Amino acid sequence: MGSTVSTGVPTTADLMEAVAAVGTAYFQDFAAAAARHGLTSSQAKALKAVLEPVPMRALAGRLGCDASNVTGIVDRLESLGLAGREAAAADRRVKIVTITERGRETLELIRADMTRAHEAFGSLDDEQRLELGQLCRQVLPLLGGQG
Repeated sequence: MGSTVSTGVPTTADLMEAVAAVGTAYFQDFAAAAARHGLTSSQAKALKAVLEPVPMRALAGRLGCDASNVTGIVDRLESLGLAGREAAAADRRVKIVTITERGRETLELIRADMTRAHEAFGSLDDEQRLELGQLCRQVLPLLGGQG
């Protein structure tokens, strides 16, 4: 990591690197768990994003990909019975993606199968969990994430 100031307090760069490393390790665990359940990480992430019904275009935004890529992801989820598409009531041209009960079950299985993440976060005591949760809720909105 980068250098810390003389007080031993991590610099912003140090924190950015640490958070990136945690995020990368978490994502690798998520991707491995998704693969064990027959999904790519993008497909599993899409399932999580449609826990509430979402228009296709908004789903593309949440996944950070092109709308044409979302079509393939949703096609695969639909073929597996994990998600469905329906026309929006206000505009039949807009397709809304919804998760199925089987999709919810699969997502729960993936989350349960994230053994490294469970071990890592399970190592925190109650006070550390409260602090980490509070810090994430403080920083995430500033990064443009959902808080």
